[in-house]
Amino acid sequence: MKRRDFLKGCMACGAAATLGVSQKAWGMSSFEGYPEGMGVLVDLTRCVGCRSCEAACNKEQQLPAPDAPFDDKSVFEEKRRPTEKAYTVVNRYETEKKESPVYRKIQCNHCNEPACLTSCFVNAYTKTKEGAVIYNSKVCVGCRNCMIACPFNVPGYSYSSALNPVVKKCIFCYDTRLKYGKPPACVEVCPQEVLTFGHRNDLLKIGRDRIKEKPDRYVDHIYGEKEVGGTSWLYLAGVNFDQVGFDTTMANEPIISNVKDFLGIVPMVLTIWPALFTGFHLLATRNKNHTDHEDGHSAQEDPKP
Repeated sequence: MKRRDFLKGCMACGAAATLGVSQKAWGMSSFEGYPEGMGVLVDLTRCVGCRSCEAACNKEQQLPAPDAPFDDKSVFEEKRRPTEKAYTVVNRYETEKKESPVYRKIQCNHCNEPACLTSCFVNAYTKTKEGAVIYNSKVCVGCRNCMIACPFNVPGYSYSSALNPVVKKCIFCYDTRLKYGKPPACVEVCPQEVLTFGHRNDLLKIGRDRIKEKPDRYVDHIYGEKEVGGTSWLYLAGVNFDQVGFDTTMANEPIISNVKDFLGIVPMVLTIWPALFTGFHLLATRNKNHTDHEDGHSAQEDPKP
């Protein structure tokens, strides 16, 4: 095979692979999610920061013991985010309207049109019919596109494991509860009834009814109803959402629509360049073997005196 034909073949294969992967990632912008799936309505006006949800999640998912006990309130001195050791955390916020602080539970929101899923070119993520966004570590290649794409900064990376560094996040207790019709562990344990589990459409109705019945108690908005295409976890609050750490600048359009061009570059790098370098290696090996063969043949024809 001529060198030119070989390189053209490598580039064609790489481009074909890139096109297929990019179409997968880009084409998901029309993904409609599962509007009839399950969800959780979080009423921030009821939360007292007891962290029972954190403890329940830790036990259900068999996570490592926390650095600070679950009854230790000193953790509220800084704003935390989910990590490989904690799939959900509760933060405290001092607000302008309320004399007492507002507590907010944070976890994966299980988007209707997940940016983590559409940004993953190896299909490590799945949106189940129940509404959960779950993750398959066996096919993950560790590119961490999902961490970049997530509009809520949720997925955590297991930097502590050098041999098996995978992405960790809330999976809606899918394997142990959700797929059997049971509520997540955090919902079941909450003593203040902050969390309400049910069909997403029913939760939206409950949220609207609460706002209508007590307009002085709630802001007239359900966060997650439409943000980035909607989420399975929905929020009610008594103060403006930006005062409790929510991004209120998000559009209703899925986030993938805005980042698909950037994310398309990654599959290109991961498919074309390995193909080219493999081709160069094979070509160099072939030329070396050919040269060695010619040198050996010449040595036989012209033996030293």
